[in-house]
Amino acid sequence: MDTITIIDIAKMCGVGVTTVSRAINNHPDINEETKAMIMRVIKENHYVPNNSARNLKRSASKTIAVLIKGITNQFFNPMIEVFEQEIQRKKYSFILQRVDENQDEVEVAIELEKEKRLKGIVFLGGLFSHSKEKLDQLTVPFVLSTIGMTDEFDLSDYSSVAVDDFKESYKIVDYLCTLGHQKIAVITAPLEDVSIGKLRYDGYKKALQDHGIAYNEQLVRCMKEDVEGYSMENGYLVTKELLALNEEFTAIYALSDSMAIGACKAIFEAGKRVPEDYSVAGFDGIDISFYYNPSITTIRQPVEEIAEETIKILFDLINKKINHAHKIYPAELIVRESTKSLL
Repeated sequence: MDTITIIDIAKMCGVGVTTVSRAINNHPDINEETKAMIMRVIKENHYVPNNSARNLKRSASKTIAVLIKGITNQFFNPMIEVFEQEIQRKKYSFILQRVDENQDEVEVAIELEKEKRLKGIVFLGGLFSHSKEKLDQLTVPFVLSTIGMTDEFDLSDYSSVAVDDFKESYKIVDYLCTLGHQKIAVITAPLEDVSIGKLRYDGYKKALQDHGIAYNEQLVRCMKEDVEGYSMENGYLVTKELLALNEEFTAIYALSDSMAIGACKAIFEAGKRVPEDYSVAGFDGIDISFYYNPSITTIRQPVEEIAEETIKILFDLINKKINHAHKIYPAELIVRESTKSLL
């Protein structure tokens, strides 16, 4: 029989992992009835809290975990290689933990931290929108990599390495506008997103505004939440729906290259051409965006440099050289065959 975990106990009780942790640690901030119920379930299932892991010195642990949302996204492949090389070069163990779209990555990190006695954590990808209270539950250093955060988050609550998603998104939409496109559809994250999806979406809106182009909500199409985010499948399905609306547009800006390629597939299936009928632009600069036909106009992120800096900051945090750090890298507009001028 598999060893029961704190996550299993939380599911049985219908509460969060943090609530179970509060009960185990006799925290005052928990309802007595809830605490009694949790402790009863723990006893019935013979769960033994791993208190020894928390009491061991952190120096006994030399493990770094990388938690990734969107593991099939090609954008992350070169970053994972760098993470593994740099972590092993420092004589640490490397754990790559996939986090499903509907999972809470911080809850997963809390469990991993306890079970594996982690020394540090990298969060990679996903719609990251956790409160300071939630992040404070992590007791080891962590870095958000390629996860831009909006202004509502205090920079002293976390460390990060990314591009300026707002600025770079503005750049590519501005380019489409200079080509004469005024009806530009966007495939974006769910509108409640407060990380890179919102930043890139806001860049799109600002570029339209600066060019005097009216905002058309019919051309704003959100990714499907039951399909992996930023994927080719998402871009394909959303573009099929967009084309069925018969809403006039001349260009599609997808918030990732993978979605841009999916959008091209939907356009071709509809008997249309890229860029002759519709220009298509993406974001990320993954390899397939170059080799795809037509090659995709995109914003190329310096992924290897971002990965190297992420690990550098993480180890500076571990070694208490810094409290927090934020690094913004410039990205590059790469003009290719998928976009054309209307002028």
